[in-house]
Amino acid sequence: MDNIITEYQKWKKQGEQLRAQAKQAMETRFHELLSEAAAIAQEYTRDFSASLKPPVNITAFRYKLPAGRKGKKAAKQPAPKPAELSAEKPAAPPNPKVIALQKRRAQIQKKIEAAKAAGKPTKNLDDRLYEVEDELRLAGETVGHA
Repeated sequence: MDNIITEYQKWKKQGEQLRAQAKQAMETRFHELLSEAAAIAQEYTRDFSASLKPPVNITAFRYKLPAGRKGKKAAKQPAPKPAELSAEKPAAPPNPKVIALQKRRAQIQKKIEAAKAAGKPTKNLDDRLYEVEDELRLAGETVGHA
């Protein structure tokens, strides 16, 4: 009977060690994958001037440039000549979806200002604002903060 208990205790100790090792390995792999994803997103943004949209089941993915490093600047294109400006198509009528998103962004910004004035947390509102601005970027609109 003592032999069984001793074996069980050894097995349990090995399981705890294996669990700790697996936890550390998973955390390391997770951080490696996130770093790689951030690098790919940064390169994509730099090369194609658009941000990647994460899969539907991922609600947010943000990254910051490391301190002291600046992203590569895009090569400047020559300014269009006046003749080219007049040859361009007139501006298309505004997209109703973009207008609705702009109104929603303005409403959220007002709510953020009111919450800040009342001393309430604004994280949820900031997240919603980020999502709306991301949708605007995908729609091809420039996004400016008030």
